[in-house]
Amino acid sequence: MESIAAGITRLRIPRYFGSVTEVRAGLVRVAGLNTHASIGDRVVLSAQSGLAGEVVALGGQYAEILPEAPVEGLSIGAEVELIFAPRLSPSDTWIGRIIDPFGNPLDGRPMSPGRAERSFNASPPAAVTRKRLGARLDTGLAVFDTLLPIVRGQRIGLFAGSGVGKSTLLANLSRGVDADIVVIALIGERGRELREFVENVLGAEGMARAVVVAATSDQSPLIRRRCAWAAMAVAEHFRDAGRHVLLLADSITRFAEAHREVALASGESASYRGFPPSTSHLIMSLAERAGPGPEGKGDITGIFSVLVAGSDMEEPVADILRGVLDGHVVLDRAIAERGRFPAVDVLRSVSRSLPHAATDAENALIGRARAALGAYAESELMIRAGLYASGSDPALDEAVRLYPALDKFVALSSPDGCASSFAMLSSALRAPRGGTQRI
Repeated sequence: MESIAAGITRLRIPRYFGSVTEVRAGLVRVAGLNTHASIGDRVVLSAQSGLAGEVVALGGQYAEILPEAPVEGLSIGAEVELIFAPRLSPSDTWIGRIIDPFGNPLDGRPMSPGRAERSFNASPPAAVTRKRLGARLDTGLAVFDTLLPIVRGQRIGLFAGSGVGKSTLLANLSRGVDADIVVIALIGERGRELREFVENVLGAEGMARAVVVAATSDQSPLIRRRCAWAAMAVAEHFRDAGRHVLLLADSITRFAEAHREVALASGESASYRGFPPSTSHLIMSLAERAGPGPEGKGDITGIFSVLVAGSDMEEPVADILRGVLDGHVVLDRAIAERGRFPAVDVLRSVSRSLPHAATDAENALIGRARAALGAYAESELMIRAGLYASGSDPALDEAVRLYPALDKFVALSSPDGCASSFAMLSSALRAPRGGTQRI
């Protein structure tokens, strides 16, 4: 009965039609809808094939439509129906399911919409009503329990190149982070990887509390862009129900690239290393929707991955996102190539929840570990070349002694929580004394 009532509320009595007048350069110009349509509304360009599109520009006598699929077979005069802006209706029945960016099931099973509709582009809670960051979260990974803590409502970026273990790390966090619901946005992923990620990487344990929103790389940039918005809307639904939501978006780079395709097709100029000026606002407005909720509501802890070519942290998407988040984690290819996973470069990573997320004693341990890793990194080439003589620098002597234990510590799992992780860090900082070690 609930799904029937929800369906009735979404019925639209008036129907509006137009006709195709021009097809050029990937855009379809339609007459007859410009006084009824709004930017962002969807239309059906061909009832026979189900071809749909989105309104990206309006003129005095026309609406310009960006199709969601190739337009082969579309002819001048074809009837076009306006179906207005899409909306989502999440519910608890979506947990454990895989959906597309429009809320349709991808796992072959029926799914009922919830009662309330949500906009894809909702505004974030008012700044003055939002809670402060919450308590430190257990993550199941020692490095994130200690050196790079994640707190409730925090937003962090995961910066990595391809093939350095980003997807595996996201899956580990989805299983290990203490949250009520996990919402995962797979934006522009290869189609063959969806089932592999869900069944092998995420697993039954991870899917038991997850909603996966997926748009594969072969789909229209309109759909890939909408994937991030849909995942955020689902997360906001559960946040407003008072739950703690972990949102994993993989990746914001593909989200921005999809927006670039749409914006350039709409006539916006490319200015920021090939990205249109609206890219900055697009990324920042998405990130701002995550975070602590208003008083009496839940929170969205967000982890946003960024693909960085050649570890270039100054490329546009990385630079924009890093400036609006509460921390960033860098995965290094050189670390992955020597077999240590997660390949976190601790020295290039930072969590802005520190020092408040840890006690004075814990901050002292974190500071000592970072100092040792930093001292080792500064002299690593000299140490590897055998040019460093033990005893010439007490601080470097300690760094050399501690490095193997600290490097091993970063890769440890920690199923027993933050207290256990700090105990392991303390143990690593008591590594036995010995001669100079060459790594």
